[in-house]
Amino acid sequence: MRIAQVAPLSESVPPQRYGGTERVVAYLTDELVRQGHDVTLFASGDSRTAARLVPVCRRAQRLRGDCTDYLAEHVLMLEHITQLAREFHVIHFHISQLHLPVARRLPT
Repeated sequence: MRIAQVAPLSESVPPQRYGGTERVVAYLTDELVRQGHDVTLFASGDSRTAARLVPVCRRAQRLRGDCTDYLAEHVLMLEHITQLAREFHVIHFHISQLHLPVARRLPT
C-alpha cells in the first residue's frame, strides 16, 4: 500500500525535543515501512525516517529561529500533497484541522 504521512513542521520527526505528535508519526511511519508498505513522509528536512522523506522546509520551524509565519509552509505542503494525491492509497494527516478544506476534495 502507498501511504503518505503528513507531519507538523514545527518539530522534526522524531522530535529533537518535545513533540508528542511527531514522536507518534515517527513510530507509525517506521512500523508501516517495516511491514512492507511504501511510505512517504512529508515533514521538515531534519527528520529521520525509514520512509521516503519529502522535506517541506529545511529544518523544524521551532528550532530555526527565523520562522515568522508557521502557517505559510504548511499551506505550501498541502498544495504539494494535493498535486501528488493520486499517487497514494492513504493520506494520513497529523496537522490538526488545517487539512480539512483540502482533504474533502482529494481523490484519495
